[in-house]
Amino acid sequence: MGVPVSPVITAGTLLFIAGAGLLLAMVSGRAAPRLWLMGIAVGTGAALAAAVGVLAGWADWDWRSGFEIGGEQLHFRLDAISALFLALLGVVGGLGAVYAQEYWAEERHPRSARAGRLGWAVLVAAIGLVLVSANGLHFLIAWEAFTVASYFLITLDRQRRDVRAAGWLYLGASHVATLCLFAFFAILAVRTGSWELGSMQEQEELAPLFWLALAAFGLKAGMFPLHIWLPSAHANAPSHVSAMLSGVSIKLGIYGLVRFSGWLPVPAAAGWVIALLGVISAVLGVAFALGQHDLKRLLAYHSVENIGIILIGIGFALLAVAQGQAAWGRIALAGGLLHVWNHGLFKSLLFLGAGSVVHAAGTREMSRLGGLWTRMPWTAGLFALGAAAISGLPPLNGFVSEWLVYLGLFDAVESRGTAALAAAFAAVMLAATGALALACFIKVCGVVFLGTPRSAGAVRALEAGQRMRVPMIVLALGCVAIGLAPVLVWPALARAAAAWNPAWGSLGMPPALGALGRIHAAVAILAAVAAAWLWARTRRAGLRRGLTWDCGYAGPTARMQYTAGSFAGTLTEWFAWILRPQRHELRAVATFPERAGFEEHTPEVVLEHVIQPAGGVVLQVANTARRIHHGRVQAYLLYLVAGVVGLGLLVLLGARP
Repeated sequence: MGVPVSPVITAGTLLFIAGAGLLLAMVSGRAAPRLWLMGIAVGTGAALAAAVGVLAGWADWDWRSGFEIGGEQLHFRLDAISALFLALLGVVGGLGAVYAQEYWAEERHPRSARAGRLGWAVLVAAIGLVLVSANGLHFLIAWEAFTVASYFLITLDRQRRDVRAAGWLYLGASHVATLCLFAFFAILAVRTGSWELGSMQEQEELAPLFWLALAAFGLKAGMFPLHIWLPSAHANAPSHVSAMLSGVSIKLGIYGLVRFSGWLPVPAAAGWVIALLGVISAVLGVAFALGQHDLKRLLAYHSVENIGIILIGIGFALLAVAQGQAAWGRIALAGGLLHVWNHGLFKSLLFLGAGSVVHAAGTREMSRLGGLWTRMPWTAGLFALGAAAISGLPPLNGFVSEWLVYLGLFDAVESRGTAALAAAFAAVMLAATGALALACFIKVCGVVFLGTPRSAGAVRALEAGQRMRVPMIVLALGCVAIGLAPVLVWPALARAAAAWNPAWGSLGMPPALGALGRIHAAVAILAAVAAAWLWARTRRAGLRRGLTWDCGYAGPTARMQYTAGSFAGTLTEWFAWILRPQRHELRAVATFPERAGFEEHTPEVVLEHVIQPAGGVVLQVANTARRIHHGRVQAYLLYLVAGVVGLGLLVLLGARP
């Protein structure tokens, strides 16, 4: 009989294999695409297996090495919380590499494809190191490597000015987050005497440090109003990079909040602040998405919305801890953590679908697309499934995680504690967010895939190749699987919740979760039967295809269709106070006008109306200060005398009784 292999050794071995595979991908990335893909597959597959093993019940993996970096001993840990995020990295990192083989192939991008492969391997490895690092100094090193790799991937198409601007904005915002993290870890090391990370709940004096962590991780997560870098970075990056940024990278901000709110004491107001920021991010994220005409920029704002949903779950979990309400707090946290997975799946699917559209039609402008359902049926169908999932429609995964958050909020209302009113408000706002998200994606699917083509690129569009379709199919199957069998993911969520708060380890699964899975299965069967019946009836009837409803025009053209702006015009008017749309109109002034037009642009309000004016003031002050540095000794002596006189006056005024 053989000796059974220890689960701890197995997890460590798998992570060692993952590191070796990613190292192979880095070495071969510039010269050998197939070897690079094999290395990525081995690395992400082994990391996924290790994460699933820990979530399935293996003991936490904890490893220390005699080797030191920066005077600190290497210390890695894989528990249920880090495994939850590592599993998502394994899925999106591997599938994104397969997609990139065709989408960003060397034939079309000879100047950047090699750098893109190397950057992808470094990014996946750096994110993995962030998730397993149990030392603050090494966490910072991995974080900076992840930031720099993301910058180079965002700017792969750096010949374009808007891409370079998006990259610099991302890099600047990321380094603000890094500075906050450096201050956080440095103060933590001074207070505790070590860079080692772990549970410090008993040290109440550390609680104010949580605000530094919230600023740093909130900026990386893209919560409103710290999202200023996110729309342009996600829109201008290659679509497989956008999928990684939205599906995984911004989740590192959520990981940091979950990790350190579990390890450190938090201020009493932390739960209220995070829940409020979650509601604001959810509602305003979808409001800004409604005002977009760029397909990828619209998807980017939906990342802000979904980060808000996750923050609502985390915020109310913190409120539950403060009030001793384990039952609804654990459900809210489980909903937020499951939405991390779900958003990673359906948002990656949507960005890959958008990439297929851009790859085929050559534009991201929705009002220059249209009619792609007949030309790209696989892409259109998979994108529509992702749209239904992100809108929280049953029987898909987005409904399951939002439903768990709702359960936590409803139970909080019934508890009649101090959080009841806030929970009722959050539930109403979450419902409004779902309705607006559905309206937004009806606009997207209608304008992009239905109707008739609005440009030559849309006319020439062809379906994506196999290497681009397969990753989208796998992600779509993940959305369906979680929707139909939510009970299968509950043990992983329960272990992550218990790792965050050990006192919650004995609570069981909500009984309604099993019933939800059965209802979803019935809905899926009925939908499949109805679709098959409609398809068969259409085939038998021999229906003739024609143009979309033409409003009675004798010679309809593509210009007579709804555009992205006109479709959502009424809804965006509701949020004009925050969207502040910029309109340019050329009115028709004659019975038969030669020219008329209307154009509307929704700016990035926080960046353009808050950050940039404040930056202008800072630059003006700096320029003024520069003018007085002219090198004249007499002027410098005058400055010194004036300073001494001013200081003396302050001393005299302060000395008066």
